[in-house]
Amino acid sequence: MPAKKASTSTEDGHRLVIVESPAKAKTIAGYLGRGYVVESSVGHIRDLPGGAAEVPAKYKKEPWARLGVNVDEGFAPLYVVPRDKKPTLKRLKDLMSDAGAVYLATDEDREGEAIAWHLLDELKPTVPVHRMVFHEITREAITQAVSNPRQINDHLVDAQETRRILDRLYGYEVSPVLWKKVMPKLSAGRVQSVATRMVVDRERERIAFRTAGYWDIVAELDAGESKDPRAVTVRLVNLDGRRVAQGRDFASDGNLREASRDVVVHLDRARAQALQGALGDSTFTVRGVESKPYRRSPYAPFRTTTMQQEAARKLGFGAARTMSLAQRLYENGHITYMRTDSVTLSETAVSAARTQVRQLFGQDYLPDKPRVYQSKVKNAQEAHEAIRPSGDRFRTPAETGLRGDEFRLYELIWMRTVASQMRDAEGRSVTLRVGARAATGEDAEFTASGKVITFHGFLKAYVEGVDDASTETDSAERRLPDVVEGDQLAATRLEAAGHETKPPARYTEATLVRELEEREIGRPSTYATILGTILGRGYIYKKGQALVPTWVAFAVVRLLEQHFAHLVDYNFTASMEDALDEIARGGSNMETWLARFYFGDGGDAARANGGTANGGTSNGHGSNGHGHAEEGLKYLVTELGEIDAREISTFPILDRDGGSESDSGIVVRVGRYGPYVEDPDGNRANVPDDLPPDELTVERAKELLSQPAGVERELGVHPDNGLPIVAKAGRYGPYVTEVLPEDAPKNAKPHTASLFKSMNLDTVTFDEAVRLLSLPRSLGADPDGGEEIVALNGRYGPYVKKGTDSRSLGSEEELFTVTLDAAVELFKQPKARGRRAATAPLRELGDDPETGNPVVVKDGRFGPYVTDGETNATLRKDDDVESITLDRAADLLAEKRAKGPAPKRTAKKTTKKAAAKKSPAKKAASKTTAKATTATKTAAKKTTGKKTAAKKATAKKS
Repeated sequence: MPAKKASTSTEDGHRLVIVESPAKAKTIAGYLGRGYVVESSVGHIRDLPGGAAEVPAKYKKEPWARLGVNVDEGFAPLYVVPRDKKPTLKRLKDLMSDAGAVYLATDEDREGEAIAWHLLDELKPTVPVHRMVFHEITREAITQAVSNPRQINDHLVDAQETRRILDRLYGYEVSPVLWKKVMPKLSAGRVQSVATRMVVDRERERIAFRTAGYWDIVAELDAGESKDPRAVTVRLVNLDGRRVAQGRDFASDGNLREASRDVVVHLDRARAQALQGALGDSTFTVRGVESKPYRRSPYAPFRTTTMQQEAARKLGFGAARTMSLAQRLYENGHITYMRTDSVTLSETAVSAARTQVRQLFGQDYLPDKPRVYQSKVKNAQEAHEAIRPSGDRFRTPAETGLRGDEFRLYELIWMRTVASQMRDAEGRSVTLRVGARAATGEDAEFTASGKVITFHGFLKAYVEGVDDASTETDSAERRLPDVVEGDQLAATRLEAAGHETKPPARYTEATLVRELEEREIGRPSTYATILGTILGRGYIYKKGQALVPTWVAFAVVRLLEQHFAHLVDYNFTASMEDALDEIARGGSNMETWLARFYFGDGGDAARANGGTANGGTSNGHGSNGHGHAEEGLKYLVTELGEIDAREISTFPILDRDGGSESDSGIVVRVGRYGPYVEDPDGNRANVPDDLPPDELTVERAKELLSQPAGVERELGVHPDNGLPIVAKAGRYGPYVTEVLPEDAPKNAKPHTASLFKSMNLDTVTFDEAVRLLSLPRSLGADPDGGEEIVALNGRYGPYVKKGTDSRSLGSEEELFTVTLDAAVELFKQPKARGRRAATAPLRELGDDPETGNPVVVKDGRFGPYVTDGETNATLRKDDDVESITLDRAADLLAEKRAKGPAPKRTAKKTTKKAAAKKSPAKKAASKTTAKATTATKTAAKKTTGKKTAAKKATAKKS
């Protein structure tokens, strides 16, 4: 089919500029002025079907319809316009009807390039079309972008489409296996599954870890009145010429490493204390002073991942929150594009930074030549700059008018950028060695190190944060006395100090992002979404800043490791990223790579043999890294064999003393409703949601089993009805209940009441139980309407109810003290608009740092959630209504905003659409989809020319 030529008509009428977001549209419209109409597509205008309801009727019976990708016809994607996007598409078409030209101004990355292509292919303009790109939203940048358009980059579109199809195949083929063998509603993904595995692997290390103890001696020495400072603290490092063991000398099993056993002295408490006593009267002599120049160069400007890491360290922001704030700053013209792995700065930016260094810090802090930074990230996209303040003159934070967290993030970016063009920090580092002979004849050598900064250089503007609180920052100084070899020092204090090795630290969002980047897994722009996904799916949760895996994650990772090993292999996942980069550069074919991934090595041969071919050569993308062929994804999901779901979800609890499986036989299992522990006799107890896997020891499991669900504690007989009252532990917590007689009617239900949070199952009294069972408590009739008002305790706390309306109470004790008048006043509070009467907020947290709106915790149909009046975010299972903070609520809201609005369900009725014609040139590579709601990427796109009809509509640079 011949390609459609671009229109040669003149650009009469307004110029339509299409961007992704409304905020971006508003800012750009202000710069372009009259003659331009700037409109937003609100992200992607179309995508693969989100479910069966979105598949056009004519394709529903196709075997590939579930995937939305025709795997047997060149991996042709079935693109549809979701129902909630149709009004947007109609608005764009209406605006285009009297436009003289169209400018596609989506972001300058793979995703933005694909959005531009989808818009072009769906709108089918008959006027000149230009691809308009920029990396900052300033008047100068926008003007230059309008004057210098380009064509759509086919290779970038191919790379994004490959990634989208790859992720669809991975998720839609592997996720159903998880549903059947682990738990419903789980998901798998090429990067999210690997990220989950990393967190699980770290927890496995913590579970297998065994603490080792070691001792040394700390001495405080006095250098004399003439020295400043006169005191110095030194630590024992050598004894009789052998190094004293430190934490790094011990393996994770608690034993000395093989390489350290013959070269270190392992001091225990007794020997360390004996040596302390033997050194009490010893003279300490300086044996050596080593002084070296100290120099520290500034850090490179921010790229996406380093910005996320520093925002986590210094501001306490999650990755999603950081990216949401950065998006706002970019769209409002404050910073350059925030999704980049480049650290380069333009000449304009370097000049602006050097100008501010000179103005704010003086000429002495400005290096003679501008600093140039080169990206160390493999396959970095150097087309973008680093993240920096926008414009040819940087506005100081105070000049921006920003407030709250936007101000804080801008300030961080501004400081980092300015510091990158400042002089090195200079000084000197000193190592002091001091020796003493013990009364027992042992020779002990101590050491101390110090650092003095004589010129702070860039440290005046910016100091990078650290992940480990025990690690000193670059600006930390520690001065030592100015002593020389042979000087004698007096000991003012000697102390034997005991230490224990620590398990490897759990990942935080910052350290997981850094690890993903170092392993070259995923792309910087995807990390925030990945973290949001594995948090939202319940694979991990936050304990403070630490990321803790759930037992569900353990089960999922075990299944993937056993049956989809290479799909969660770190090197294989990184090689996928290499393949996508190669496609983006035009050096690899999209269809060939997808065939290898899905059907295995050999591609077409594998397809012909039902996906089981093992022949063909590997270029690394479909190989296991050992030189022999890999089965494709299709083979893996159809030839699974027998998977023992019980075995997959069962984990023996290790005996931490012996380091092996416990003789107790207690295991933890992942059930349909969550994890539980079980002993050999079949007794079970639920595992608390907030108990990390490495803290589930045999002893802790026995504690849980000592009060399993169903075990009763008799409290007495109810004085009113004569029924026994018992206290029990249930799935939703401890409660008290009446015991009905055996001859009670089948429809009879015992009166039950949950224990207050202040009560304990072991100590709840009979009187307290009777009091609890008196709930709900009637307060009387409403003086206005006559409806009865009752006080009762619900799953999410105490409240008062009148008909279908309710209001929360401040505490559980108020259930017994709240009066009718007080309840009436609560009901006088205004109600929110909507079908349901608004319940009172469970808590008020303060103003959202992004929107400035008040944030409250509310009780909803699906549980408690936080809202700022515009965005709602459901609390995770590790979040508690009573203890959730404003920062945590802001993180949840930012993650929800970053995901965008949930897609609406499409109507079941599907309008018939004419089928797009197949290209006769290459049947296997044809990409046929339904017109109007679907689009076609023809085989022509896969040829050397790679010009589809839609892409040829893009006008050449004017």
